[in-house]
Amino acid sequence: MAGKSCDTIKAARGHTGALDFHALPHAERFRHLLKTRRVLVADGATATNLFSAGLESGSSPELLNVDNPDGIIANHEAMVMAGADIILTNSFGGTANRLELHGAADRVSELNREAARLARKVADRAERSILVAGSMGPTGDIMQPVGDLAHEDAVRVFREQALGLASGGADVMWIETMSSIEETEAAIEGAAPAGVPLVCTMTFDTNGRTMMGVTPEQAADHFATAPLAAFGANCGNGFGELIAAVAAMNTSQRCRHPLVAKANCGIPEYVDGAIRYSGTPELMGLYARLARDAGASIVGGCCGSAPNHIAAIRESLQDYSPGPAPELADIEAALGLARVAPAPGGRRVRRSRRRK
Repeated sequence: MAGKSCDTIKAARGHTGALDFHALPHAERFRHLLKTRRVLVADGATATNLFSAGLESGSSPELLNVDNPDGIIANHEAMVMAGADIILTNSFGGTANRLELHGAADRVSELNREAARLARKVADRAERSILVAGSMGPTGDIMQPVGDLAHEDAVRVFREQALGLASGGADVMWIETMSSIEETEAAIEGAAPAGVPLVCTMTFDTNGRTMMGVTPEQAADHFATAPLAAFGANCGNGFGELIAAVAAMNTSQRCRHPLVAKANCGIPEYVDGAIRYSGTPELMGLYARLARDAGASIVGGCCGSAPNHIAAIRESLQDYSPGPAPELADIEAALGLARVAPAPGGRRVRRSRRRK
């Protein structure tokens, strides 16, 4: 496999010897950038940045891929200008299960293809190499035996989404905001036929665990041998909680996947009739450095993260050399910790809410 990869890179260099990133197969692009750059910056929020593009509360962001493609392109372009190396497609709710809520279950292939095509358009005309990640969120249904969603049905809907994203030009499938081991396994199996690297992040938002009770250590150990190009955490209860989760993953003796940190922009607050996030660009920059210290090689933002927050991540990580892995006390002192955060080794420590 390594020899084949080297041959592919040699072919992409052409007669001049300069590597043509776009000549690389999609399956090689993620690995190439991860190997040649010290750290990759992922983009910020999608849905929370699309209200200015006509997204209404309760509606499907995926429909905007067809109804307002210029708005989607503008959001991607802003993230690239801010310094993102990876842009996620507008397809988080792109499974048939989620689209059914908006009467669009029969449009999975179309909407996911367009989501990837729009991001691909932005990436291909950028002045530097940009990866397009096909965002794949949870179905919204509970897996058997607790719920009604069977494994084979989950695999089928994730496969349909992944193939749609691949047809639009996604370089990697980005399975995110997962809570259960079972649904994550189904998503990985379903995304595999797309033929590109798979990245997976889980959300630890319930006292340091996922909604289904999974700890970061358990997740890292369970998926240590899964066919993933990277693994990590996203969303959650603010900067500190996410850093604690990534630091805990990094203590796994089995997991050697590159780690991803993609935190919400602080904690959501209701201000003047609207939801706003408490994080500032300065806090985002501090979070980015702590994420690197915790072991992350891919750092970005999630809910509430605007282009200026991503720019702060890029600036903060420029020429930054990671320091020692932070302890919970270090994380709390720098960013605060909401409620209960997981400690390496399974010990649980009660902490205060992060400061405003």
